[in-house]
Amino acid sequence: MKVLAFDTSNQALTAALTEDDRIINELITTNNKNHSVTLMPAIQQLMAEAGWQPLDLDRIVTAQGPGSYTGLRIGVTTAKTLAYTLKKELVGISSLATIAANARNRQGLLVPIFDARRQNVYAGIYRWEQDTLVQAAPDRHIPLIRLAEELSDQKEVLFLGTDTAKFRDLLAEYAPHAAINEIPQWDVPHGSVLAALGTQAEPVADLDGFLPAYLKRVEAEEKWLATHDPGDEAYVEKI
Repeated sequence: MKVLAFDTSNQALTAALTEDDRIINELITTNNKNHSVTLMPAIQQLMAEAGWQPLDLDRIVTAQGPGSYTGLRIGVTTAKTLAYTLKKELVGISSLATIAANARNRQGLLVPIFDARRQNVYAGIYRWEQDTLVQAAPDRHIPLIRLAEELSDQKEVLFLGTDTAKFRDLLAEYAPHAAINEIPQWDVPHGSVLAALGTQAEPVADLDGFLPAYLKRVEAEEKWLATHDPGDEAYVEKI
């Protein structure tokens, strides 16, 4: 199976080509650039260097969220457009799972976090069972202190993600037995890791209904919903 995978859910941009679990080509950049400008050239570069044509692909895999609202829209829209145009399978994978999967076969709970502002985070809880990454609790938007307190009695917990640096003091206070990842490569998404997860997952059945997993409404949407009844329509569609 030939797979194109990419993640634009946060500051880092990564894209990769894999074939039958072999890494053919991969790009990772942590520069804070405009993913709407850089994603397609990155994909084109990878494809050209590999000598692949778009119709060679069997599956498109994208990070579905949570993360940056703008970044997620870019990734999901690009993935849906490619899948629809090329008539290829589409798979969405949690952006948090992609980070957790970096710590392959590490014992205990893996807790990737993204900063969601005001001491809140997007967080997931995962663990490896043999060679399979298992979700131990649903991804969610949660105050960091509450998350840390929930995990304080666990013996083996590893927090991952570039945003852990912002919360090091809070984590030390409220989850003193937990560890914070010290391997930089594990804190950023890898397109090849995303592709591996996407190869094992089921493709999307309803392409039109595939949407980013934001986990939290944007502030403008919350304010709008406070004074409107959208019925069956989504906020973005309504406006």
